[in-house]
Formats: sequence, structure tokens, C-alpha cells
Amino acid sequence: MLADEELAYREIAELTGLRRGRVRLGAPPSLCVSLVADLLERYLAAYPGITLNVSESGSRALVDALTGGLVDMALIVSNEGRGEAALEVTPLLREDLVVVSSAAADPLTARGVLTLDELANSPLVMFHRGYDLRAATDAAFQRAGLTPRVAVEGAEMEGVLRFVERGLGVAVVPSLVAAHRPGLRPMRLKAPELSRTISLARRADVQSTHAARAMQDMLIAVVDDMVAEGTHGLTRL
Repeated sequence: MLADEELAYREIAELTGLRRGRVRLGAPPSLCVSLVADLLERYLAAYPGITLNVSESGSRALVDALTGGLVDMALIVSNEGRGEAALEVTPLLREDLVVVSSAAADPLTARGVLTLDELANSPLVMFHRGYDLRAATDAAFQRAGLTPRVAVEGAEMEGVLRFVERGLGVAVVPSLVAAHRPGLRPMRLKAPELSRTISLARRADVQSTHAARAMQDMLIAVVDDMVAEGTHGLTRL
């Protein structure tokens, strides 16, 4: 009887997708190297039988992937997707944007705070145009009437971080990205401070699988733990 009961529980677990199944998650590169990595590590430890597929792209492309049924859920940045009636968008976090420089090469790092004027006059490593973080940085300079001094532009997240570590310039990145990179020194931006909103988006007209709902629950737990640590410049929404 006990064996039959255990078999029944296993069959139910498989049917609900917690022992077998697949979750397709979309996220921007800046979240894949921080929040998503923590989420997947914890999720696979709890549900090793689930197959995970990660689509790494910008928020606009992820909204298109969601509406096209290519991903089950996506972490998106800023207000992308708010106008999509087919999507259910839940704000999760407000994350500070910080300036990072080489921990070894940049004398400004000792101060820990940088103004936007000082940032504009520093050699900048910039993301490619169309990147969420590039748009936020360009908009801040434009509002302030400043013309930035660009040293390198057109890179993806990992390239930007490597270039900064080598002392080629400074960059504006999310605080989570800078948290565990010993080769980088983060500095706060002063007047104006920059931030971004991270939201979870999914199709409103499609019911989530049990495996997908388990990932959503675990995502909330990971976010709450990060905010509770109090070291990443995060505010829970």
C-alpha cells in the first residue's frame, strides 16, 4: 500500500510538471548574469527533472517573444510591455544604476560618488544603441544637456564589464551586475540618480504550467532574499 501511494504521488508530480517538464524563460543579458543565475541555481536544485530554456535578449524583443508564444515568461526592464493588452506585467524591483570603473586603475573610485557632469567628462564604455541601459544613459545626458565622452561603444554586457576591468573607461550598469565583480569598483551617481524597473511578464490568456508557476514563486523568493540582504541597491515593488 505504501509503495502504491508513493507511485501515485510520483505520477501526480510528473503530471503537474514538477518532476518532468520545461520552462522557457526570457531575460535581458544584465539579468542573466545576476538575478537569473541565482534563480536557475535554486530552481534546478529543487526540480532537477525540469528542462530550462533561456532566451537572452532585450526587453522589446522579449515582449515580442511572449506575444508570439516563444517563451512562457520574461523578465523585462522599464515600461516595455505595459501597452500590450495580451500581457500580464507585474513590477518586481526598482534597481539602482551605478557607475563602475576598474578597481585598480581609476582614481575616482576612492570617492564612491560621481556627478553626471563628472561622468560625461570621463571616458565611457557604452552599450550598443537599442540596449535598455544605453537608452537610459543617453536619456539622462540629454535631459542634462551634456555630451558624453565615449571611449568604446557597441558592446554587450560581458564585453562592457571586461573593457572596464581593463581600465578602458567607466560604464553605467545595474547594481546587481556590479555586486560580485572584484575587478570593478561601483560608484553611486549623484543628482540625478538613475534606476530601472524590473517586471515579470507573461501572456494573460495562457494558463501557466505547474512548473512555470513554481518558477514564478521561486523568483519572488529570490527577489525577496536579495532585497533583504540590503546590499544591491534594490527596492521591492
